[in-house]
Amino acid sequence: MNNKVENNTGVTEPGSLPELLGQLAKGSAAVIHDEIELVIQRFRDKLSTIQQAAILIATGAAIGFAALLSFGAALIIGLTSYTSPALAALIIGVVFAVVGIILALIGSKQLQK
Repeated sequence: MNNKVENNTGVTEPGSLPELLGQLAKGSAAVIHDEIELVIQRFRDKLSTIQQAAILIATGAAIGFAALLSFGAALIIGLTSYTSPALAALIIGVVFAVVGIILALIGSKQLQK
């Protein structure tokens, strides 16, 4: 039951409003589906980028922590020329703890804002 009408130019046109609405609905559904797929793909791409950045940050932080430990050991070794090794380690440990507490407080205040 095809109600298509041929106009004077020889082009076949849909014959009824329900057919036109059906085609419009199918086309709209396809566009919406494609847009959803595009959003999902963009989300996956951004998530992949974020994961790679997080891995780099974690690796950099681990290497930085190892460097901080090495720096602390060098400071302790250098300070043993002036005091006992135990006191040198205690002094450097206190200095690092104070710096860590100050940085944590600054970060906490920034988060509260």
